[in-house]
Amino acid sequence: MNDYYLLGRSGLRVSRLALGTMNFGVGGFHAAYGRTADEAEPILRRYLDAGGNLIDTADFYTAGESERILGSLIAKAGARDRVVLTSKFTNTVDPSDPNAGGNGRKHMIRALEDSLRRLGTDHLDLYLLHTWDRITPVEEVARTFDDLIRAGKIRYAGLSDVPAWYAATAQSLLPMVTVQLPYSLLDRAIEPEFTAMAQTLGMGITAWSPLAGGLLTGKYRRDEAGVSGAGRLDGSPAPTGHDWRVIDALTTVAADIGRPMSQVALNWVVTQPGVASAVVGASSVAQLDSNLAALDFEIPAAARRTLDEAAARPLPKPYSMFTPEYQSWIVSPGLTIGDKPAGYAPPVVNPGVRQ
Repeated sequence: MNDYYLLGRSGLRVSRLALGTMNFGVGGFHAAYGRTADEAEPILRRYLDAGGNLIDTADFYTAGESERILGSLIAKAGARDRVVLTSKFTNTVDPSDPNAGGNGRKHMIRALEDSLRRLGTDHLDLYLLHTWDRITPVEEVARTFDDLIRAGKIRYAGLSDVPAWYAATAQSLLPMVTVQLPYSLLDRAIEPEFTAMAQTLGMGITAWSPLAGGLLTGKYRRDEAGVSGAGRLDGSPAPTGHDWRVIDALTTVAADIGRPMSQVALNWVVTQPGVASAVVGASSVAQLDSNLAALDFEIPAAARRTLDEAAARPLPKPYSMFTPEYQSWIVSPGLTIGDKPAGYAPPVVNPGVRQ
């Protein structure tokens, strides 16, 4: 991985694939598929050796073990300065305390201090609000992020799993360099609103679950019970008829270009508009190597059209109105009205720098 993108409208350079560490540790909610520190170490080492620098965790992954293991392994590798260390807050750490969860200032500061302690560092390179709590004013979150940046506790702020209007409001108050969202061939819900928002307001999208919980890896097949195969589905609902049509198209494209389904699915995500990076997890070095190889080829135009058409879903209003047919009601037929021609003004960013 020798290609790095600027994350949003910032100077922070990140890998096209981020290493997700939700499975580092064997405690808490993610224990069923967790990895011990000894099992996680070669995965992290391989990612770093390949040039990866964006590492993603959260305070509640494996009940805090992910952060403890990750911090220890990064220190052991002597890699703290070269990585973009990212953690997230929101989920409760004490169900008996109403202020031990959510996005309020009290919990936000305590969550960061606890994460820094577990990770064994004095700052995070990127700190994300994990999930919209529907209660805390966005102004409070932005002000607290700003205070933490000024205090040197974090370098950049970002958001995860929030509505587009919330992200846009937050961006008007404080620069947010990323918004982390679910995105895959099976889940394209972010496209009508978030992609344009991120590109317009300068927020790089980091995509989580780019393999749709494993459905796009080829490990699962239809049977009388619905689905069978080796692996886990991350608690995802049973595949629909639309899902299987996408999987069938992906199977065909992968066979045609001689690549595993998972690599084609990952490549599709990281080359979509607005996407700066995709978060991938791995249970072994071999699985990580396969994911990293997703960057080594281009999907032919015809194959991409096949995937796009299979994965397309009808758009809800008002997005379904933004078509040439509707446009004819706005502009008289026979007239051509568009944006300024290319070359009207010099580009704002350097050619080749993906936003």
